[in-house]
Amino acid sequence: MTTKYIFFTGGVVSSVGKGVTAAAMGRLLKERGFSVAVQKLDPYINVDPGTMSPYQHGEVYVLDDGAETDLDLGHYERFIDVRLNKVCNVTTGQVYAEVISKERRGDYLGGTIQVIPHITNEIKRRIGLVGKTTGAEIVLVEVGGTVGDIESLPFLEAIRQLRSDLGRENTFYVHVTWLPWIGATEELKTKPTQHSVRELRSIGISPDMIVARSDHPVDESLREKIALFCDVERRAVVPMVTTSVLYEVPLLLEEAGVAELVLHRLGLEARTRPDWSDWKKLVERVRQPKPKVRIALVGKYVELHDAYMSVREALKHAALALGVEPEIHWVHSAELEKGKGWDQVVQADGILVPGGFGSRGIEGKIRAIHHARTQKVPYLGLCLGMQLMVVEFGRYVFGSDEVNSTEFDRSTPYPVIDLMPEQHGITDMGGTMRLGLYPCRLQPDTRARACYGVDVVEERHRHRFEFNNAFRDIFTQRGMVLSGLSPDGRLVEITEIADHPFMVGTQFHPEFLSRPNRPHPLFLGFMRAAAERAGVLETEKETVTNA
Repeated sequence: MTTKYIFFTGGVVSSVGKGVTAAAMGRLLKERGFSVAVQKLDPYINVDPGTMSPYQHGEVYVLDDGAETDLDLGHYERFIDVRLNKVCNVTTGQVYAEVISKERRGDYLGGTIQVIPHITNEIKRRIGLVGKTTGAEIVLVEVGGTVGDIESLPFLEAIRQLRSDLGRENTFYVHVTWLPWIGATEELKTKPTQHSVRELRSIGISPDMIVARSDHPVDESLREKIALFCDVERRAVVPMVTTSVLYEVPLLLEEAGVAELVLHRLGLEARTRPDWSDWKKLVERVRQPKPKVRIALVGKYVELHDAYMSVREALKHAALALGVEPEIHWVHSAELEKGKGWDQVVQADGILVPGGFGSRGIEGKIRAIHHARTQKVPYLGLCLGMQLMVVEFGRYVFGSDEVNSTEFDRSTPYPVIDLMPEQHGITDMGGTMRLGLYPCRLQPDTRARACYGVDVVEERHRHRFEFNNAFRDIFTQRGMVLSGLSPDGRLVEITEIADHPFMVGTQFHPEFLSRPNRPHPLFLGFMRAAAERAGVLETEKETVTNA
């Protein structure tokens, strides 16, 4: 069949929920038997978010093929349960870099290069690649930013042109907007939405559906008013009241009849009857009161929780499967160095140190890791969290605070973590790390092998530094287990401490492959150990020899 396209734009304010709406709608269509892919168009001039501070743009989400992408792709993959690729995240930087490169080569035969048609044509080309590379029958495309932003205009012009290029029967426009609440009069106002739609229509796009986001119930009179002033059918005005359960959004869209309207407009009929039974049970479990398990997440970007979006969600997925609630304490590692926030670490049932870059807060993380090791507190270290687990263990082995990673101390006499050989001489920062999906062979009779239940796994990486093999023998003699190795045995992918309830570090990022109804095995193992320590889960019979 001809590929169908659904375009999502945002109005009134940013962070209105376009990404979750697109992801939820993708789930609705998948439930009806269609193959689905989602693309994010980001208007910033960075080539990708890989070199951006998490404070600027939240976490960097990594795909199988190594693409460093916007965190919304995490929403897409988690909700729809798909594996996306690099064409699913497009930035202004990528588009202009490609067009300028072609101009320098003379591909345009001396023509004047302009936003229209050259930039818009490149955007359209990249949108078209999604269906070709993924085989998706329906492609959902989210335009980042808000209507009215100067930087979004080329993307909006491109998707406007696509209605003519592809035909009205193959395109559908969804505008996600915000209804502000006026406390003085205790009412929701539709005027900002009207202005937003007018702005959208002024550039030639008339929305087929308006998703009206709000913190308060939206009554029928407001829906009718929006439909009248924005020139859409009343049934195409979909109220979306803020929910305390993120994964309830697909159910709310289902109840609103969104899928039927979209399929009708696109000339499609559902192939299968949607079965939401498991998803409803998932939402019901989230709402049920559960015993809490205190998790200290020790990071350097904790002020912005979106910097650890996938980690947070993976903890929730695992806890949900166990019938417990993760009470996440966001501990700033730099504050630990000043003696602040230590009570949150001491009182934690489990400690997690996520990935990151730079020397700020490193010693605070190492102190938290030392506490986890010596006090037998369940611990999970991700990427940098694994590397610092190795550093902390090295300081114990050698009795010296000079043990370090060469990322933080190039002259350390004990470089237990060192730059990968292929990383030497690289000067560009963007897209030059070990990125994407790599296999890992699990060693028998280890905790990692017990968690996964298989011998070989594939996980997503994003790093430059590795365990220094010169220290393998002495570390294993003193109680560190190298439980996951690359298939050729050259790279250490997983470390754990033998005499410990659960202390595991991964060179990769397992959080990227966790799903709401299929938690990642290592997060599940970590949360189980933390719940057992909290006394809210019965201790399982020991199944591994090194614990």
